[in-house]
Amino acid sequence: MSEILSLETTNLRLEFDRESGSLRRLYSKVSDWDIIQRPHLAQSWRMMLPLENKRNNEAWGSEQKEPPKCQYDGARISFTWDRITSRSGITHPIRVQTTCKIEKDQAVFLMRIENRDSCIIENVFYPYIGDLHRPHGCERFSFQHGNYISMREYEMYPTFENQHGTHSVDYPTICPEDHMTPPMNPFGLISDNNGNGLYIGVASRRLEAATWHAEYLPGWCDSNAFRTFDGDQFEGKDVYIRFAVGHLPFVAPHTEFELLPFSMEAYQGSWYTGASLYTKVSRSFSTPAKTVPQWARSPHAWLQVHINSPEDELRMRFRDLPALGAECRRYGIKAIQLVGWNKGGQDRGNPSHDPDPRLGTFAEFKQAIQEIRQMGVKVILFTKFNWADQSTDEFKRTYEPMAIKDPYGNYYVFKGYQYMTLSQLTNVSTRRLIPMCFGSDAYLEVCKREFQKCLDLQPDGILYDECLHHSPTLCCFDTSHGHRYGACAYAWDERLVQSFRRMAGDREFLIAGEALYDFQHNDYDLSYARTWGRSHKPMTRFLRPESNIMTAVIGFDDRNMINQCLMYKYIISYEPYCFKGRPSDFPETIRYGMCMDRLRTDLREYFWDGTFTGQLHGNATLADGTALDTYSVFRAADGKYGMILCNYEENRSITVTPYLENGQKLTRYRLVESDSPVPFATSFSIPPRSAAAVIP
Repeated sequence: MSEILSLETTNLRLEFDRESGSLRRLYSKVSDWDIIQRPHLAQSWRMMLPLENKRNNEAWGSEQKEPPKCQYDGARISFTWDRITSRSGITHPIRVQTTCKIEKDQAVFLMRIENRDSCIIENVFYPYIGDLHRPHGCERFSFQHGNYISMREYEMYPTFENQHGTHSVDYPTICPEDHMTPPMNPFGLISDNNGNGLYIGVASRRLEAATWHAEYLPGWCDSNAFRTFDGDQFEGKDVYIRFAVGHLPFVAPHTEFELLPFSMEAYQGSWYTGASLYTKVSRSFSTPAKTVPQWARSPHAWLQVHINSPEDELRMRFRDLPALGAECRRYGIKAIQLVGWNKGGQDRGNPSHDPDPRLGTFAEFKQAIQEIRQMGVKVILFTKFNWADQSTDEFKRTYEPMAIKDPYGNYYVFKGYQYMTLSQLTNVSTRRLIPMCFGSDAYLEVCKREFQKCLDLQPDGILYDECLHHSPTLCCFDTSHGHRYGACAYAWDERLVQSFRRMAGDREFLIAGEALYDFQHNDYDLSYARTWGRSHKPMTRFLRPESNIMTAVIGFDDRNMINQCLMYKYIISYEPYCFKGRPSDFPETIRYGMCMDRLRTDLREYFWDGTFTGQLHGNATLADGTALDTYSVFRAADGKYGMILCNYEENRSITVTPYLENGQKLTRYRLVESDSPVPFATSFSIPPRSAAAVIP
């Protein structure tokens, strides 16, 4: 019988098989949950070693005939295979070393690969959970990870989601693509409806191509309902889930590579509890942007307005913009995000940032910006640098060599966006967008040239749209750009924005981006996103409580979106007529939004300057004893807590009882449309579509 070696944290027990290096047991101490329950299904790693006539040639750690060397000291365990055998029967001179160590009370998994073979190591699955067993008695079991600035969830029991057609996989499979993957969204949570959870997250600040991968074997019980089996066996077959972090390292022959390390930790609680396990690690490499202009550090609101699309609406000339600025000043709106000012309109002509001459001259545009600034309203120019417009002659003439290339030497194509006309809405005449490689010095110079055009107009900043991704790509294979084969397409994102920052110099200049992924918050001053829906989970706000985050408010009586802005400390971006209108187009939304901003200005020590803690440290119940799920807790600098409670009901008031876990008493509340707090004993009422700030 093989020797079993164990590692422990305060919340996890891990057991490894010395003969195979496989993780044979994973046990949550906090939940009494055998995450890996069946040792015969244990796995260590899996990798793809493509051969000339068999691309999908895999090697599995658990299938190696020669046992690995082992080093073990109670807090760290390493297994080393000096050579490995793939399923083709070929022995490959590839040295693989896996390590699991206890660090910051987490189990951290590392792998080092020395490829002395002639093949490229394309894919690696590690760490690998061979038998992801749901907790006993759970009604629902799922996996969730960051997506945009929220969370995306995939059910794994009683149904199992299949993201890919049955032609693509052997078993129902979850495998997110491109920008939904770590480290852009740096952790995932496996949990059930009772709060039993397993956290898996990046353990260092590196940008490498990786994703999540789960398979349900042998397949659905009932494919009509995508229903899984209740038991662990059916007709003699094991029923189980294999779950792994999937890496795409493309380790070239005669090179070495260290995979992006990942950590595991068990928890009991909500997704906020799980996410907090990432923040305790990320504090060492996450810092707030130090460049935020003074005007953006206080509660305020924006207007986003679109003045042209690739279908040539030509909605507003440059000389008409000051009238819009005057209207923003009248409604207390601090900044205008101007979209479609570039030649050809939004999403046309990229990466060009020349003002569209049909809207007016460069001088007229610059003058309009200055007039608006003199009113005390800031002008932020919408920009985009990650694409080139395939429909332009300039793409074929200049940009094609700088595009991100696939392993076959072809550039990738993004589907693009449809605008206004039936021809575009049916995807007939859409302009396709080509993702460009920031690892190309030539393209970096293009971006700097286009950014200088923005600086020359002397706005107050830019908003770099879609800076969060390079869809549909994860890697670039064009080594003529000066990088390695298969390099992560995200690896130079910081280099680009930092070059912009140097060009802007000492001037007060805001650099914003769309739905920033976690690492980008170190360099950007604001993140813009769209967060509609009661089910929105404020993942980014929880990870980055100090950051400026803004969301779209589009409805004509949009009280609940404004309540959401208060609850999650989001800046309002007013966008009537899908950001084609003016503030005066929806006076009721503006009125309520001004009330909300007045409230959080008056109570900013809690709800603006305070730290957002999600739903940790407090709770709220309704009159019938059920829990209220639309609330958040903030911690002020003096250690006192305040709460925001929202009533999303359309026609019904609710009676709420808020309380804090530390025993601190909450004694006053203020509704959005009120001017001052009102005392209460234990409970109070919130009208329909309203919210209350509750303080000591």
